[in-house]
Amino acid sequence: MAPRIHATAEVAETASIGEGTSIWHHCQIRPGAQIGENCNIGKGVYVDADVKIGDNVKIQNYVSVYHGVTVEDGVFIGPHACFTNDMRPRAINADGSPKSADDWKLSQTLVKKGAAIGANSTIRCGITLGEWVMIGSGSVVTRDVPDFGLVFGNPARLRGFVCPCGAKLEKAGESGNNVQAKCPECGFSVEINKDKWSEAK
Repeated sequence: MAPRIHATAEVAETASIGEGTSIWHHCQIRPGAQIGENCNIGKGVYVDADVKIGDNVKIQNYVSVYHGVTVEDGVFIGPHACFTNDMRPRAINADGSPKSADDWKLSQTLVKKGAAIGANSTIRCGITLGEWVMIGSGSVVTRDVPDFGLVFGNPARLRGFVCPCGAKLEKAGESGNNVQAKCPECGFSVEINKDKWSEAK
């Protein structure tokens, strides 16, 4: 099925949009952006140049996904979430002259498969959000989050681990350097590094 692009959306000719993807009102998709199949790109979303977005991704209203961000398959990004891409942003140089488009260092961000980012969260550049992580609404994420990690707060801290179904994982045993974690709702189980498990508070 061909992608659905609302008449008010601005999609660059060199952007790639996968089959079955919907791009809604007032979106801007910049040159070289790649959006996979069966994605839902909500109202007012900004996708910067050369951003890569996988299949089955849901990006809610007014999210900004800047150059240097890669989003893998099945990711959920809540409304008004914002990514960054410059660790030392300035508008001008020390002499007062304007910064040029090339006068900065790009810091890349990776959001892995199945991750969920809550509404109004800010994701600092240069980090990786692991598979199936869950970021609480309004969080400011400043460091890597391990697979299945649950983080929230400002700055966001590791508070536990979650199942792909969204329920919080419980400890079911230990095996070497890992904790055997199990979902009390669906029965999913996974091994979590013991140090990371202990870090969660």
